[in-house]
Formats: sequence, C-alpha cells, structure tokens
Amino acid sequence: MPKPKVVVFDLGKVLLDFDFGKASRALSAHCTASEPEIRIMLDQSPLLHQCERGEITAEQFFQAIQTASGFNRSFTDFAPLFGDIFEPIPEMIQLNEDLRRAGFKTYIFSNTSSLAAEHIRERYPFFINFDAFVLSYECGCMKPDARIYERVEQVTGCKGAEILYIDDRLENIEAGAARGWQTIHQTNAARSVANARQLTGVLEAVL
Repeated sequence: MPKPKVVVFDLGKVLLDFDFGKASRALSAHCTASEPEIRIMLDQSPLLHQCERGEITAEQFFQAIQTASGFNRSFTDFAPLFGDIFEPIPEMIQLNEDLRRAGFKTYIFSNTSSLAAEHIRERYPFFINFDAFVLSYECGCMKPDARIYERVEQVTGCKGAEILYIDDRLENIEAGAARGWQTIHQTNAARSVANARQLTGVLEAVL
C-alpha cells in the first residue's frame, strides 16, 4: 500500500471523546423534563441530525429542545451546557501534531453541528491545527452519504489510497474504503496511533 498524502480525522470519539449524558444532566437542572427524557432529545436523535445536516439552525434546534424539555433559560445559557460534553484524547491530538511536523496535511471530517463546532473552537486550541474542515452542517449531508466523501476529495485534492481516514464508526469507515481510501477503524486510540504511524512512516514524535 502506498504512503498516504493526507490524513483525515473524524472528530468525536477520535480526537475528542464525548458524553451526551453530561449535557442532559446539566440541562435537567433547568427543565421540567427528566434527565433520561432530555438525553433522548440530544443523543443521536432525529432533531440533532437535522441540526448536524444544517436543515435547522442552532437557534431552531434550541427552540425545539426548549419547547420539548421546558428549559427555562436563554440560548446563551443553553449553548455552553449543550457543548460541554467533550474530553480530549491526548494521544490522537499528539498524532496530528507529529504528522503535521512531518509534512502531512491533515483535515477534520465530522458529523457535527455549529453549536458543537463553535464550542470546540473556543475551548480546544488543537482545533485550529488542521488544513481544512469538512463539517456536515456546512455540507447539508452526513457520513456515510457519498456526497460528503466527495467533498473531502475536493477539499484535499486527493483520492483513493492518497487519503488515510480515521473514524470510530464502522459504516463511515466502510464508505471511505469503498472509495479506495486507506482506513483505520478506531476502537482504541493507542492502536490507531500505532497503525497511523506505520502507514505514514511517522514512527515517533517529530520534534
């Protein structure tokens, strides 16, 4: 297999772990709905996916959640409570830094909402250390839709085995592999790092 030219990272569960339970617990202090009911509204729900496809705005998403949950505060109160669900995965963030120091262009390719993206941009400095971003809410479609993979190829200027793609969801990985991309299905961060280093030839930290 040839050495890839670019490395494409998923965001959630690859660079950042997340737990919607953290948001539902924080929001429930200001809602008439129960914490389990709020979690159902947030965690991979049809409403969330509408927001992640850009079919509704962040404000419209908030209004729908507010109506359904009885949330009694403003959008500016809601946004940080909803966004504060992430924890960095340090070895993956370090991998990106090492790849960039070694001369690789790297990209983020994520099913996400503007709410989450803005929160991450404000809180996590590593987020600026990528050449470009392919985000579902800006593209109007989500992985594993072929259209958003085509967008990655347009943005990177690469196709097939020129692209190394890391994602935690098997259906997303399979869609990339079907296009000839080199792929790593992330189930363990240390294993992903080892596999990526082997495929790129960046075998240790680049100082």
